[in-house]
Amino acid sequence: MTKKILFIVNIDWFFITHRLPLALEALKKGYDVYIACGISDKKEYLESLGLKVYPLAISRSGTTIKREFKAFTEIYKVTKEINPDIAHFITIKPVLYGGITSRFLNISKKVFSISGLGFIFIRQGIKASIVRMIIKSMYRFALGGKKSYVIVQNLDDKEVVKSILNVPIILIKGSGVDLNQYKWIKESNQNIKVSMACRLLKDKGVFEYIDASRILKQKFPNIEFELYGDIDIGNPASLTMEDTKKIKENGFVNLYGFTDNIANVFSDSNIIVLPSYREGLPKVLIEAASCGRAVVTTDVPGCRDAIEPNISGLLCKVRDSKSLAEMIEKLIVDNNLRNSMGKSGRELAEREFDISKIVKKHFEIYEGNI
Repeated sequence: MTKKILFIVNIDWFFITHRLPLALEALKKGYDVYIACGISDKKEYLESLGLKVYPLAISRSGTTIKREFKAFTEIYKVTKEINPDIAHFITIKPVLYGGITSRFLNISKKVFSISGLGFIFIRQGIKASIVRMIIKSMYRFALGGKKSYVIVQNLDDKEVVKSILNVPIILIKGSGVDLNQYKWIKESNQNIKVSMACRLLKDKGVFEYIDASRILKQKFPNIEFELYGDIDIGNPASLTMEDTKKIKENGFVNLYGFTDNIANVFSDSNIIVLPSYREGLPKVLIEAASCGRAVVTTDVPGCRDAIEPNISGLLCKVRDSKSLAEMIEKLIVDNNLRNSMGKSGRELAEREFDISKIVKKHFEIYEGNI
């Protein structure tokens, strides 16, 4: 009988950008591959690849109890109907809801990907602390059953999860990158260009990047600062249309929308920036390393794990635009340092982030070699 693998994720486009190679490899190996997810406009594309798609009514932000219960029951029903040999739950709500529902189902292997512990783990205040306590309790129940494996992307998250659960916890650094697509092209040392690419979220450090560009424009008026990405209405930390309007009016940064050719953007840039508040292991920094570009990012979980500090990139203080500006300036004025870090970044990508290695590690879990 053909083995079945089910991926459950919050939204289709995230699966395509971060997990699609796993599904394609499963198809090559002869699995029946199912994906249950929220749908944007990618359903037909996924089905054209040979995947069986089940739409879920799942919101990525807080919503009503009625809607959350609906998402919970849909995950239960689809998992029960498919009865997969392997169920891989990705992103926070599928992990929690899928983990709870799967405790009542006989699934041979359950894999949970925790790609960063989410915005609630970086919020401050009494309310956030209470919510964190509740979520940790949910994790303990949802992921603590038999036949469970947890994948984390950085050492800090591994320690947190280890303090909650007594199940196998595997560190896999990020979702990987196709090194044939993201090629190292020698950078131009003329007309230095700084780029940031992300969903336009406050937690990504977008406002710190804008402020750092303002500081640096006073010293280096010819430096170009670029920002690629769209607002994300489904995320409570998203910028608003009014925010993007002000960014464009201020003129310190050239704001572009989403691009599906980030490899060209980075190859055309000199420095890549991501001043995020916390991450799992940001794919954009893996892509920057693959393109052989020096990085400036924050000294926080996930971000610091995506570079070799002072070798492939520089770390700045979190939520500190002055510190960010200082690190960017170091790379602006020192061509040799910048080029050396870019070369080291490419070597790091070849060593740790090659998509074929990432896929192989996942199948070692799926097929019982871990």
